[in-house]
Amino acid sequence: MDGTVLVADDDRTIRTVLTQALTRAGCKVHATSSLTTLMRWVAEGKGDVVISDVMMPDGNGLEMLPRIAQDRPGLPVIVISAQNTIMTAIQAAEAEAYDYLPKPFDLPDLMKRTARALESRRHVPQSPRSDDLTDAPDDLPLVGKTAAMQALYRLVARVVNTDLSVLICGESGTGKSLIARAVHDFSDRRTLPFVTVAAADLQELEGPMRVLARVKGGTLLIDEIANLDDEMQARLVRMMDVPGDHVPRFMATSQSDLAVAMEEGRVRPDLYYRLCGATLTVPALRERVDDIALLTEHFLSREERDGAPKRWLSREAEELFRAYSWPGNVRQLENAVRRLGLTSRSDEISRTEVEMVLGNQPEMGPVLRGGSDVEKLSASVARHLRRYFDLHDNMLPPPGLYSRILREVEAPLIEIALDATGGNQAKCADLLGINRNTLRKKITDLDISVTRRRKLM
Repeated sequence: MDGTVLVADDDRTIRTVLTQALTRAGCKVHATSSLTTLMRWVAEGKGDVVISDVMMPDGNGLEMLPRIAQDRPGLPVIVISAQNTIMTAIQAAEAEAYDYLPKPFDLPDLMKRTARALESRRHVPQSPRSDDLTDAPDDLPLVGKTAAMQALYRLVARVVNTDLSVLICGESGTGKSLIARAVHDFSDRRTLPFVTVAAADLQELEGPMRVLARVKGGTLLIDEIANLDDEMQARLVRMMDVPGDHVPRFMATSQSDLAVAMEEGRVRPDLYYRLCGATLTVPALRERVDDIALLTEHFLSREERDGAPKRWLSREAEELFRAYSWPGNVRQLENAVRRLGLTSRSDEISRTEVEMVLGNQPEMGPVLRGGSDVEKLSASVARHLRRYFDLHDNMLPPPGLYSRILREVEAPLIEIALDATGGNQAKCADLLGINRNTLRKKITDLDISVTRRRKLM
């Protein structure tokens, strides 16, 4: 390596180790325990790369990054921190740090990153970590300021640098795969492969062996684990028990609650207990409404960077976005924003244009709050219950209300599902997402008549 490295860390041992290693590699090194001194060196034009701790006696290293970028555009800054949290990593990426390493770091790894930073300094300044997370066109943004997302970030932070298996649950379109990728990218395995497998990769007998050969001790993500049949699940169990010389980190995604799926017989207990080392639940978009404006702005800005005109939502359109239920979650929001960006007749997107786009998409509730004849099931049930309570005046209904209400909802649900599947109990159980034995028991308990017939559809 050839260049000058500025090192800022309040730990004397780390300063000494880095100074010796970088000097042996051919670099000149200036080391300090003060951010003030570091900023003076930067302002004086010293250094080709900066390696800085976050928590310093006289300030926060992350807060200095904008000043460094202003004083020395393109100067690579590698952030190291004992705060092993994904939020620190995300903050470093947002502040456009060249790279981020949690302490304790691997010295050879840091030396390689420093060499790359010096090389990039000679060419076009770039931020490989930011590119990894945001340039992939199919990735949803890891954006969220709501309490639900902050809680998820804190939980992710606790599992990043462990070898625990991770189960990521959430509805379709919430960004489960992106969370898995973030766990990998900020973990000690970040330099190793990240491999996603689905049912097709495990169909053949030697499928698991080929998968392990691809992952090479990195991170293996099993997509929608509950969709695998029993034979494939058994192969996964054997693969996890005998992973070979390079043991990968196992992660899995699921749209359904795997604990319930196990109880219903759809997921093998031995597979469930191997995967549930840590469970991360990604909230649905309707559970973090305050993030909708942030995500919308992100998608519109991305379209603008790609050459589209600058667009924004009118206040009425924003209200409509907040009122919509978003069954497809962030993925559906992204598609809706992209379509609006292409079809809007003016820079400000109107409520009418939003109604036209959302009106052609699936929904769990009404598009409009009070402006539609469609009523949410929950609202209909609420009206029924209020009327039921009102009939008893100032007295409470008889005990056992919970079971009676569930029975009234459950019976027509199963009857209609059976009718829709032509009385085929296997198809009906799959449609409802319950075990076939559970369905048979409910048919008996609820005294439901089943008639097999061909469904004319």
